[in-house]
Amino acid sequence: MAGAEAKHHDYHIIDPSPWPFLASMGALVMAFGGIAWMRSAAGQTFELFGVDFAATNFWIFAAGLLIVLYTMFAWWADTVKEAHEGHHTRVVSLHLRYGMIMFIASELMFFVAWFWAFFDASLFPGEAAQVARTQFTGGEWPPAGIEVIDPFHLPLYNTIILLLSGTTVTWAHHALLENDRKGLKAGLAITVALGVLFSYVQFYEYVHAPFAFKDSIYGATFFMATGFHGFHVIVGTVFLFVCLLRAMAGHFTPQQHFGFEAAAWYWHFVDVVWLFLFAFVYVWTSAGATIAAH
Repeated sequence: MAGAEAKHHDYHIIDPSPWPFLASMGALVMAFGGIAWMRSAAGQTFELFGVDFAATNFWIFAAGLLIVLYTMFAWWADTVKEAHEGHHTRVVSLHLRYGMIMFIASELMFFVAWFWAFFDASLFPGEAAQVARTQFTGGEWPPAGIEVIDPFHLPLYNTIILLLSGTTVTWAHHALLENDRKGLKAGLAITVALGVLFSYVQFYEYVHAPFAFKDSIYGATFFMATGFHGFHVIVGTVFLFVCLLRAMAGHFTPQQHFGFEAAAWYWHFVDVVWLFLFAFVYVWTSAGATIAAH
């Protein structure tokens, strides 16, 4: 339109991006290599079009992983560049927030699955219809012969660590809103350090756990739920570390800082999930159970 009829919109036609296609191809190659790797580890072949890919399984998987990692870096770098160039209008920013909310919701569904398995096994350890479960649990929870981890030792330490980290990331956020760059960097640095400390304590706990993943359904549900959460802590720590590097490079303003805001949302989500894990997987399960010696 020309003259008075011209209108300004909060959206524009974007240039075609290669990253969605490249990411899907990388994921496909990585899955293909992973399946071949697992089959070769089991002593089986993996043939396609008359070619056995079992011998090159690791390199196929590694190639797919490198494509995915490169795509992640380049795609997010483009997103940051677009933000600095002013392309993140109100509509774009709103959709970025919707995307992050949907991502966190999808992650929540993973934990719903682990909690479902945990509560199904723990609330009905002697269910008549589950003959195999009764055989392996002895009709009680925790299963007969299982010593559990003292919830008020390392798990309590990690709970305090994560609660503190939730406080420091909130401090960093408020410092940014007040344009306090020093407070932003300090809060992020402390949060990253607490995230690394949490991972170290959990690793130490796993090494000294009185049961293993393969010991029983208790071990399987425990390590799947807490381990998957531990993976999220590592991802969140990397997320916040990137935000720290960007803050040190002068990125983020009180008006535009969605990258940091998304990292903070993710971290608070990780904190809340841990509180449920601590309350049920550790504390509730330990009631009346045999506590392993430190």
